[in-house]
Amino acid sequence: MKATIFTIGLAIMLSGCLMAPYPPDGAVMVAPPLPAVVWLDTGPYYNNGGYTYYYHNSSWNYSNHRGGPWRVLPRDRYPREVRHRDGDGGERREQGHGQDHGGRR
Repeated sequence: MKATIFTIGLAIMLSGCLMAPYPPDGAVMVAPPLPAVVWLDTGPYYNNGGYTYYYHNSSWNYSNHRGGPWRVLPRDRYPREVRHRDGDGGERREQGHGQDHGGRR
């Protein structure tokens, strides 16, 4: 009986020691979802809710500072559509990069 209690206690203590914080630096950030339509000017950066988002190759990263460190934005927080403005007043659209937004469309 004592051996069983000791083994269970040891297993509980060791399981706590083996868990590593994520992300590796221990900082936890939860970025708000992007709006359904995001307009990007000439650069790949977008600011929303106190975070800076970086758009590259149809994927999004975010940080609380423009210089990083950057974290991958979960796909459920992607916008439904990305629109680009060029310097001449024209625009280009991209669609279908996010998952179902549960009625946010």
